[in-house]
Amino acid sequence: MIHRILQDVLATRLHKKKALILLGARQTGKSTLLQAFFKDKQDTLWFNGDNPDVQALFNNITSTRLAQVLAGKRFLIIDEAQRIENIGLKLKLITDNVADIQLVATGSSAFELSNKINEPLTGRKFEYHLYPISYGEMVKHHGLLAERRLLHQRLMYGYYPEIVTHPENAKELLLQLAGSYLYKDILMWEGIKKPEKLVKLLQALAFQMGRPVSYNELAQLCQMDVKTVEKYIQLLEQIFVIFRLNTLSRNLRNELKSSRKIYFYDNGIRNALIANFTQPELRMDIGALWENFLVSERMKYLHYQGIWTNRYFWRTWEQQEIDYVEEQDGVLYAYEFKWNVLSKAKIPSSFIKAYPNSLTKIITPDNFEEFLGV
Repeated sequence: MIHRILQDVLATRLHKKKALILLGARQTGKSTLLQAFFKDKQDTLWFNGDNPDVQALFNNITSTRLAQVLAGKRFLIIDEAQRIENIGLKLKLITDNVADIQLVATGSSAFELSNKINEPLTGRKFEYHLYPISYGEMVKHHGLLAERRLLHQRLMYGYYPEIVTHPENAKELLLQLAGSYLYKDILMWEGIKKPEKLVKLLQALAFQMGRPVSYNELAQLCQMDVKTVEKYIQLLEQIFVIFRLNTLSRNLRNELKSSRKIYFYDNGIRNALIANFTQPELRMDIGALWENFLVSERMKYLHYQGIWTNRYFWRTWEQQEIDYVEEQDGVLYAYEFKWNVLSKAKIPSSFIKAYPNSLTKIITPDNFEEFLGV
């Protein structure tokens, strides 16, 4: 089994009188992680929120009934907790009224679980996001050299656990995953009647990955109104398919003020959406794939290490740009990503003049491990 970094993080959070909330896209391994983590703990009670009898149990639950159900147990796991009505209030009831119980809840949809728990569980939870497997986790699993040799494969097929463990079926599995299964929660809860519009939007975002995105252009391309595009993008973020970077704009009049880039949490999902698994050396979009890989892997590293940063990209109207900028403790770190190690890349002088105390670096396949915390 591939050891997940969050297992170590969760171990430090047990019995702090707070619930542990584990969010993430479908098929990222939340249940597998918890099964491995609690396999030797006999005093564990496991509920699956998908089961009707579990939903019924929690319908009119009281603190007295909870005490009876949880008698003799130290750990309660509620998998797919968002399926349970008013789940936030039910989790609050458990944390407030059942002594010496460690509550763990998982959910695949941030907009269902997170929106319903944030207010009831204010000050009562630690919340974490489980991403697809990270580069760092695979390095620890089978070594740096072995994972480096698989870099081309990761750029094409990504890091979803089933893809990593069954590479011989990677294309077929990804095409299934990138279908309605990955975003069926949107179809279920939002009542979207034309899912083909959602797919068309995802494909448009896939082709524009790594470039500034215009909602107006997307609306015209997908034959949707702008408000619908904005809503769909927000929902796709909330189920962990895509994420946004906003632009850094502080010192120069010609900096883009309100633009954004949209990335995919996983390269494989992106490539499946456009049905393109061509080898990296033959691709016209290798630069975008490399950028998406680095930004998403950096996000995993920062989250798992508990490092808080503001994240941006930088671009001017004259199309001077920097791929990725972080702000940490008042310091800006600017990174330019280049797949070709021989390309002559440099940080624009206008950025350095505007932000003279910033630190800059070019990231290539020769030096990317440090950027990913390896």
